[in-house]
Amino acid sequence: METSTTSRAESADVIDTDGFVPLRVKQVVQETCDAVSLVFDIPEPSKVRFRYLAGQFITMRVTINGAEHRRCYSMSSSPAVESDLRITVKRDRDGLVSNWINDAVRAGDTLHVSAPEGRFVLAAAEHDIVTFAGGSGITPVFSLVHSTLAATDRRARLFYANRDLDSVIFRKALAELSDTHNGRLEVHHHLDDLDGVVSPQHIADFVGSAPPEDHTNSDYFVCGPAPFMDTVEQVLLDAGIPKQQVHLERFSIAAIPPADAAEPAVTEEVTIQLGRTTVTAPYRAGNTLLQTARLAGLKAPSSCETGSCGTCMAQVVEGSARMVNNDALDDDEVAEGWVVTCQALPTSRTVRVVYE
Repeated sequence: METSTTSRAESADVIDTDGFVPLRVKQVVQETCDAVSLVFDIPEPSKVRFRYLAGQFITMRVTINGAEHRRCYSMSSSPAVESDLRITVKRDRDGLVSNWINDAVRAGDTLHVSAPEGRFVLAAAEHDIVTFAGGSGITPVFSLVHSTLAATDRRARLFYANRDLDSVIFRKALAELSDTHNGRLEVHHHLDDLDGVVSPQHIADFVGSAPPEDHTNSDYFVCGPAPFMDTVEQVLLDAGIPKQQVHLERFSIAAIPPADAAEPAVTEEVTIQLGRTTVTAPYRAGNTLLQTARLAGLKAPSSCETGSCGTCMAQVVEGSARMVNNDALDDDEVAEGWVVTCQALPTSRTVRVVYE
């Protein structure tokens, strides 16, 4: 099996044309039977580049059997507490890269990593946080909770769903945080083998257990499998939580509808401006604006490709487009024509898109 690891660390201050830096894996920690944490050694020349906010993620580029793959992984470390950068990766039944990381990566290997990104971060307002995590969705949530407790006076609540007790990542660490922060952290573990699959009522009961006045003074963070996130989001909105206080971080790519189920195939061409380059390309029905840019030979920025991070955002300055999923842009940005191109389908005869 050909991989992108090497036995010796490369010059870690070298940034390639795609923005990736080789980083040495300092430590591999077995968190559960199917999840590991990778602790990266960030050398001095790269420390500024790899500063991050709690809740952000890095993109990792690996080569497996001759094919290149890019995946986003949230930091599970807290920038308020730890000097090292740590990601935590759970094995997925169909996850080529996540399984490779769990099986093949060792301390001393070198992986190619891009700078931290993402908008799933604490708001400026001094609100308490209410968090919901399903499975490996705990990774950015744990960073948010740990940072909140360490660097602020805010309180934190966590609803954490797993299939059973043995699959709970950071179980001991969460218990220690709860014990040492004087009642500022409340953790509710939901185990499917005991409680059944998470239902709207489970979420409603957790939300309703807090005083009503807390609802408007809290920010809500949700990360996990798509059905779990959809359930939590709907319950929060039904409970009257303002949409701007609900923050979502998706791990899975939203499905693009097939061409015959999308907008009528009226788009003929798309013009894309990226830096000093402008390209006009014929449009293929069903492709997103990001896919169209790539087919036109442009290296358009992208990362999560789920509509969550905002890395691929661009402004539609002529014509129109609709987004299949958008967890990155606020209403004002959308009103100004900004889209996440990984989730944007053109809806007019011609479209002109300008990247930042």
